[in-house]
Amino acid sequence: MSFFGSGRGLALPPVVKNIIIINVVVFAATWLTSDVMGTDFMWRHFALFSVKSPLFEPHQIITHIFMHANFAHIFFNMFGVFMFGRILEQLWGSRKMMIFYTVTGLGAALIHLTVNYFQMSQLMKMASEFNNTPGYTLFHEIVTKYGSRTGQYDQIMSFMQQWFYKPDDPSFITAGKNYVAEIIYGNLNIPTVGASGAVFGLLIAFAMMFPDVELMLIFLPIPIKAKYFVPFYALLELFFGVAGFRWDNVAHFAHLGGALFGFLLVKWWKRNQFRIY
Repeated sequence: MSFFGSGRGLALPPVVKNIIIINVVVFAATWLTSDVMGTDFMWRHFALFSVKSPLFEPHQIITHIFMHANFAHIFFNMFGVFMFGRILEQLWGSRKMMIFYTVTGLGAALIHLTVNYFQMSQLMKMASEFNNTPGYTLFHEIVTKYGSRTGQYDQIMSFMQQWFYKPDDPSFITAGKNYVAEIIYGNLNIPTVGASGAVFGLLIAFAMMFPDVELMLIFLPIPIKAKYFVPFYALLELFFGVAGFRWDNVAHFAHLGGALFGFLLVKWWKRNQFRIY
């Protein structure tokens, strides 16, 4: 688009530049402490945990936005900040961009924690019922819904298969209770990191401001207008979030949270477009 110009379009405005710098610095610190020094300090204190987890600390709602799991994770998130954030900051100004990025990042965390709270409440309710009246049927339901989030998944599946052939054998109950406790621990203490929610907010805002600009996925090089691409992407996130596939470790509801807060904030700004930020 000639609106942005080649020189201006490639320049990094201050908020976007600082976001990228902070994320890179935090990523380097995480790598240094975990891979070089062998400590989980960064993960333990700055990743986001379930509010029902003993590892949860309020400041994690902010700090987890600047942490990333691996190089690919930070690369694609910062690429999104670079591609969409710089254009929006040039359009809105730095103050407005900072407000937007913060609101969408916190909104993503809020939606993620809310969904997780109800999921963990359901898990703990089922676990309580199982401990009071243990049986194969309820154990199978717990494992099916929540068992994939533990490191002992294959072992639990093998145990469940053995119990299947002897559902009335009381000798399985003690081990079953231990596995349920392991499932609770594994689900409560999953760390969430990344700026993906805020980046999804930027993507939504870009589509709202420039609906006819064509976007392309790296693995699907077909140009699609932003006004079609973004809703499709959001529906895809919703599908994977609800499906909860075992191999999927992405916080899809955080993405949707960032999208929701981004959408609402842009709509509100459009209604109050003559206010100064």
